[in-house]
Amino acid sequence: MTTRPAPAAGGTPARAGLGFLDAHRIVAAFAGGPPLAFLLATSGTPDTLSLFLRAAAAQRGRSLELTTLPFNTLGQALLAPPTGREVWLLLPWDLAPETDWRSGLPAIDLDADALLARADDVARRLVARSARVLYVPAPVPPLFPEPAATAALERALLAVARSTGAVVLDPESFALGGYLQSGTPIASAHLGAVADAIVAAAAGAAPGDPAKVLVTDLDNVLWRGVIGEDGLEGIACAPEGTGFPHFLYQTLLAKLKREGALLAAVSRNDAELALMPFRAGRTHLAEDDLVAIVASYSAKSAQIAELARQLNLGLDAFVFVDDNPIELEEVAAQLPAVRCVRFPHAADELPRVFAEIAGCFARASVTAEDRERTAMYRRRLAGMVPADAEGADLTGFLRGLDMRLVLHDRSMADRARAVQLINKTNQFNANGRRVTDEEVAAVLAAGGALWGATLEDRTGSHGEILALLVDGDGVARSMVLSCRVFQRRVEHAVLQWLAERGRAPRAFAYAETPRNEPFRRFVADPAFGAAGGDGVLAFDADAFRHAHADALRLFSVREPVADPR
Repeated sequence: MTTRPAPAAGGTPARAGLGFLDAHRIVAAFAGGPPLAFLLATSGTPDTLSLFLRAAAAQRGRSLELTTLPFNTLGQALLAPPTGREVWLLLPWDLAPETDWRSGLPAIDLDADALLARADDVARRLVARSARVLYVPAPVPPLFPEPAATAALERALLAVARSTGAVVLDPESFALGGYLQSGTPIASAHLGAVADAIVAAAAGAAPGDPAKVLVTDLDNVLWRGVIGEDGLEGIACAPEGTGFPHFLYQTLLAKLKREGALLAAVSRNDAELALMPFRAGRTHLAEDDLVAIVASYSAKSAQIAELARQLNLGLDAFVFVDDNPIELEEVAAQLPAVRCVRFPHAADELPRVFAEIAGCFARASVTAEDRERTAMYRRRLAGMVPADAEGADLTGFLRGLDMRLVLHDRSMADRARAVQLINKTNQFNANGRRVTDEEVAAVLAAGGALWGATLEDRTGSHGEILALLVDGDGVARSMVLSCRVFQRRVEHAVLQWLAERGRAPRAFAYAETPRNEPFRRFVADPAFGAAGGDGVLAFDADAFRHAHADALRLFSVREPVADPR
């Protein structure tokens, strides 16, 4: 038999948080992400929360940048002007200092009305600074002759905390022993849950300042799969199987749209492909539920900035949702005012992510004007042309991913995945030509080579992500790269590695296709010559090696080995 957790004060179910080992594992595996910077203001010592706060941020794809107050300076901080995003973790004595256990019971009789008047003043100051507030309804000392009067004070302080819009935490979160001994008020068993609540508050919108525009990625966010590689039949967003989380996400977006939020999509894709699932009736959202669907291979930050310009809205009104930590980092680095949310890979994380997104758009009421907002802005954005600006420099972020690249000589055996990759990949594809295993075997028998590459980083394994087929004359007949690892500079590192060892192709068989814009951009590099009449591009390996020497420094590269038969 299962039991439901006891409700916390305020009617919120108690929530089990991360344990120490889980938090440590999450932090150790985290590759970094957009910064989540805020001040944590509390009268207790927050040191023991640090690991759990970093883990809670990492679960949201964010890198924690935390500022805290010196111990017992919360009152002074309340009198200073706010300097940025703040989360206030309050206990009863932060509203009424006389209730603090560490001060001992007062030697004078107390006036409950006077205590509450001062508590109301604290609440007004918190509301005025648009602070995010969490409240731990810890027990207070027996201040009055009648126990009922002390209980009444506890209830009144809880009501004052609620007046600030506070999230009320589980009373069991408080541990008197730790508070007396070290100033740490949070019980060890509740550190994970409290940290998660703090980070959720920090990542959400400030009270009274809801976001206005949600910009979403498409592949593996609005639907499961990659439309450019899996095709229309290979994606999923129905209320079943692997598509279920994406169906639920679309229903959340539909709800936000009904409540006045504007929806837009940005995708590294061709416009025709990005629109295909909508126009085929495969999605819960309709095309006209979004004010714009912007498909291009330029930086997503540039597309969001152009949306903001044409909508005449500040970037702090935008929330960006993507599953790719590199895309999130690029937007966060270039547009720090945009709130970035990572779409989860595990369905169990959906409630937390949905709560974070919904919190960004929370509003007290919805008007008729709110419901009509999308149609008005669609007219404004009709005919929008994607921006072509460069994105942020991600070199530092990429170094922090701890990327491990392994090159495999697939010439002798185990080439099935490489051949499959050539025949499936459309976007980073030298010419779009499909090959049979027999054709590959013939190229290899004539002195050619087939290279594959696998990639791992701090987030896990990406599997085999590159295939390069070079014939006996040194012409690359096929080169493909999975879209899963765009922007990591894998293609530069592989050619750089081969060039250093005299194994790089001397030319590439190239042809433009309706889908291979990413490869066209790649061969715009000066190291590639103009295509001849046979569609072959000359390749200057030395020029490429000197121009992209930094690419290899982003990876730990293992020597290629001939795979066993």
